[in-house]
Amino acid sequence: MHGPVEVGELGLAGDEQGDTKHHGGPDKAVLLYPGEHYPVWAGEIGDLATPSFGENLTTRGVTEADVVVGSVYAVGSVVLQVTQPRRPCFKQAAFHGIEDMAVRAQRSGRTGFYCRVLRPGHLRAGDRLELLDRPEHGITAAELHRVMNIDRRDLPAARRLLEHSDALPDAWVGVLRKRLDGDLDDQEQRLHG
Repeated sequence: MHGPVEVGELGLAGDEQGDTKHHGGPDKAVLLYPGEHYPVWAGEIGDLATPSFGENLTTRGVTEADVVVGSVYAVGSVVLQVTQPRRPCFKQAAFHGIEDMAVRAQRSGRTGFYCRVLRPGHLRAGDRLELLDRPEHGITAAELHRVMNIDRRDLPAARRLLEHSDALPDAWVGVLRKRLDGDLDDQEQRLHG
C-alpha cells in the first residue's frame, strides 16, 4: 500500500485479527518485523514476499536486540510504544507450509515485536521510524523473548525482569511469578496447535 493508512488504538485500518483472544488488542495493536530477517530466512527456507510474518510494518535498523520494551517511536503522525516481542504460534506453520515454523521462529529469536498506539494518526510505506524515548531499564525484546520462550528455567533472569514488572505485559508477569513458584508453563499448544 502506498497511500497513507489510518492507525487507531487497535491498529491499522482494514487489518483485523481472526483470533482476538491471542492476537490484537491495545497492547498488540501494531506488529513490527525487522526487514533484516528476510535474507536470513531466505537462506534457511527460501525467498519470502514481504510481509510474510503478519507484520503491519517491516522495519529497517531496529531489531529485537536493539529495541527496549517501553520505547516510544514516531512513524508518520503515529506514536507507538513497544510492548512485547511476538510469541510465535502454530499459525505460522500453516501460513508458510512448514510444520515446525513456529519452533524455528522461536528458536531464532526473529519474532518481531508488538506496539501499542499512543497517538493515532496516519503512516505510509517509507515513513521513517524515529526513536522518541528509551527506558533506562534496558530490557530488550530479545532478552524478554529469551527468558519467556527459550531459557524458561533461568530464574535469576526472571527475577530481574520482575524488578521492572510495570514494563511487562500483565499476563507475562503472572507466568514469570508462577515459574518462580516452580510452575513451568506449557508451550506445546501455542507452538503446535
